[in-house]
Amino acid sequence: MEKPNEISSYSKGDAANREIEKLPPLLFQEDDLSDRFSSSKQYDHQLDALFLDATPPLWSYEHKMQELEDIESQYFKLIKPRARSQGHVAGSEVSDQSKLSTDDIIRLGGEQFIQSRSVVDNSISTHPYSGSLVGLSDQELKDVQLIENLLLSSEKVAQQQFDRSRKLLNLCDALSSSSGNPIQRIVYYFSKALREKINKETGRISSFTGSGKKNYHDLQGRIMNTAMTRLSIYQKLPFYQASHFSCVQALVDRVSKAKRVHVVELAIRQGVHTMILMQALASQPEPIKHLKITAVGTGFENQIKQTGGHLKTFAESINLSFSYNVVIVEDMLDFNIDLLELNPREALGVFSMYGLWSMIGQQDRLESLMKVIKSMKPRVMVMCEVAANLNSPNFVNRLIEALFHYGAVFDALEDCMDGEDEHRGITESMYLGEGIRSIVAAEGAERAVRHVNIDVWRKFFARFGMKEIGFSASSLYQAKLVAGKFPCGSSCTFDMDGKSVNIGWKGTPIECLSAWKFS
Repeated sequence: MEKPNEISSYSKGDAANREIEKLPPLLFQEDDLSDRFSSSKQYDHQLDALFLDATPPLWSYEHKMQELEDIESQYFKLIKPRARSQGHVAGSEVSDQSKLSTDDIIRLGGEQFIQSRSVVDNSISTHPYSGSLVGLSDQELKDVQLIENLLLSSEKVAQQQFDRSRKLLNLCDALSSSSGNPIQRIVYYFSKALREKINKETGRISSFTGSGKKNYHDLQGRIMNTAMTRLSIYQKLPFYQASHFSCVQALVDRVSKAKRVHVVELAIRQGVHTMILMQALASQPEPIKHLKITAVGTGFENQIKQTGGHLKTFAESINLSFSYNVVIVEDMLDFNIDLLELNPREALGVFSMYGLWSMIGQQDRLESLMKVIKSMKPRVMVMCEVAANLNSPNFVNRLIEALFHYGAVFDALEDCMDGEDEHRGITESMYLGEGIRSIVAAEGAERAVRHVNIDVWRKFFARFGMKEIGFSASSLYQAKLVAGKFPCGSSCTFDMDGKSVNIGWKGTPIECLSAWKFS
């Protein structure tokens, strides 16, 4: 059997990650721009400071990006060379080395932006991209210019120079398109988000209607009602299937010797990953006697019940004894252990595929949920979340992180799907475009889309006595094999961050997989 390659860790926010332990005992008040921080004597029990971007935040961005040194510091990650640590588990090398990735273009645009600020810094002159615009195609040069103009515009927004920002956005709009190449598409959506932010700041439009919770609920409703699009994306993008198989294997590793298994699902949606779990448990040398799934949610009861019907039909087709329970609560604060039909004879696991990020902005709900999970005493909790820090109080920090993250996803869609694919268009406009809009244009409680990296989750989970456990070699190897079956699978990368796994695209982390036990 082929051995997995070496494993390494990489994150564009790695400088910030190293600072996570240095966070001051401060409570962040995002809804008060005039006084962003206040002291907290109960830091160990407050989640706000924990869920900030780990980079030391600036004071009100309306007044604090006037110095060139501050501007350079904000944007330095744009030209920071990509680093790989010691144990890279990647698949084959990317075959088309002559074609610049979206990540490459963003970094080149960032370099041009920094240089346009006339900042004197020796690190720029020695950067591997210096002078590398020579030899680029005409289209690549245009794409670099698009990124530079977008960054210049975001800088002007941060400085409240809105007229200058609009003029730069006009240049972006002239060259970007929702149906162009990945750079043109991503600039199209970021430009729309920046315009909305400007219009809100200048009073031309009102703020988003409703709270972040309502905006999230609306977004989830659209997701639940576009099952065919989700299935199409799942079938064509390798990192989604790879993460599903790897997470399922991590759970199976902890319950495989049990005769009865109970899995509490925090975000079951269409249940694709649950079918993988059912198949894995049914195909063991000694199959389990019974599998119980409990789907937990705060809405969309009909869709969740429909998923249960599909899973029961699938269980019958593979001769698996199966039961399905639905627990719907209006508010996650109402969720408690008494709602679950727990049986001490069952091996209990918790499975969360993107099930926690929506509560980052409702931290009392997240803390309440984790207390219930701890009281359940599961053998393992397996989770998959976005591998990016998209929750900074500083909009420029969020924009840059989002530019890399969404840039990688747009790049993957370009390589793996046809440009005119209907489901690609829906994904980009409904999911990705709305995510960019929330991250860039919204502030405070209005911001529905929030993600934090694994270091923040580690710090949070430690409060509940949770310890991270590693993924088995077979789990990683299986994920690599799954990705390798895709025509574009060679661009899918696997990197270790401690005991967690970052699955990415051409080196840019997209998903973070982790497994936990309670001490």
